[in-house]
Amino acid sequence: MDLATLLGLLGALGVVLAAMLTGGDALVFVNAPSMLIVLGGTFMVVMIKFSLSQFFGAFKVAARAFIFKVDNPEELITQIVKFADIARKEGMLALENEEIGNDFLNDGIKMLIDGNSREVIEAVMSKDLQQTIDRHKWGAKVFSATGDVAPAMGMIGTLIGLVQMLSNMADPKSIGPAMAVALLTTLYGAMLATVVALPLADKLNLRKADEGRIKAMCLDGLLAIQEGLNPRVIESMLKTYLAPKKKGKEDSIEAGEAEAAQ
Repeated sequence: MDLATLLGLLGALGVVLAAMLTGGDALVFVNAPSMLIVLGGTFMVVMIKFSLSQFFGAFKVAARAFIFKVDNPEELITQIVKFADIARKEGMLALENEEIGNDFLNDGIKMLIDGNSREVIEAVMSKDLQQTIDRHKWGAKVFSATGDVAPAMGMIGTLIGLVQMLSNMADPKSIGPAMAVALLTTLYGAMLATVVALPLADKLNLRKADEGRIKAMCLDGLLAIQEGLNPRVIESMLKTYLAPKKKGKEDSIEAGEAEAAQ
């Protein structure tokens, strides 16, 4: 569970709700026609921009904004280097009994054990990597489009409300409540875009970068094992995927271990 996404969403909604409650009757902020225009209108317009599979697939991908576990890159590097050492000393078949938690890496190791060529492994695993990136990319695009359309639909609803209000100016007392209802669509559109759609789009872009980086690292490790590179060379190569601070920390630990060995 991604607490940042959950706490951020609940916190933002809580702040808005608290402002509504402290200002008086919160029910004045509830209007079914305004919700219909913003929610229904926004999703229909966004649906025009994408295929049905991309549109509905985005809601499935959105779950990864809340439930997502990124494998520790340092642990994966250690595991890949271990596999490289085993493969070099005992052969690829020795990897058959190894437990691998990462599905992408596990699939690649199976391909190594089966004796597939570098070209086949690279083609298949690169396709898997690209499919993962595409799922997150289109999910992010759908929510980004929702964030763009929702405020516009809110403004359309406000204009509709104003036209209806101005067409009935005979009763001055009705102008205030009618204006409030008209402005609710703008509020709904701004909330849908700012609190929900755009943050989810940004989080899915972050997921795309994180998962893409992990899978790219695993793919480089698999190809290096297939090529029979020295485990130390593989470790140095894969550490380029780590953040500078983490690389510095790893290097300092290795230096300390070397000094202790002397």
